[in-house]
Amino acid sequence: MTSEQSSLPAHLDPTTYPRTSHDPAQNIHLTLTYSPLDANTYLAHTSSPEAGANILFVGTTRDTFEGRAVSQLSYTCYPPLAMKTLTAIAEDAIRTHDLKGVSIAHRMGVVPIGEASITIAVSAGHRGAAWRAGEEVLEACKEKAEIWKREEFVDGGKEWRANADRDAEGKLVEGER
Repeated sequence: MTSEQSSLPAHLDPTTYPRTSHDPAQNIHLTLTYSPLDANTYLAHTSSPEAGANILFVGTTRDTFEGRAVSQLSYTCYPPLAMKTLTAIAEDAIRTHDLKGVSIAHRMGVVPIGEASITIAVSAGHRGAAWRAGEEVLEACKEKAEIWKREEFVDGGKEWRANADRDAEGKLVEGER
């Protein structure tokens, strides 16, 4: 462990991750990690013989934002609060859509171009519920989860952003800025 890591609070220290939560009764799997995300792992978590529909969303770091070249994204959070929020989001989705499983995994730290920063997997008896639930879980994560990102640009600029600042189309949410 470096002296820099030993002076970090636990929620910023990569050696204290992954942070996971698993509720077998509801088939909910939550992960905060500094490691690359394997989408197949999270999709497998939600698998159920009762499910006729399995939906997977993988959010990746793109190379531009509003015409500026992006070099990478960096994420941070306060894990106890973020996990509590992610649990509430997953439980609500299970209740609302009669899901057979939910998995939410978010990467912390640096996420290079083309790599996954978030995966959301849901399973349901039928595709309609699964599609709706997948999008609702993603939007709720972006709106409510205490996870922040820093966009780092090729020109050297850096900007912290809350995920809730933008809608599903990437447009600035009313009242922001």
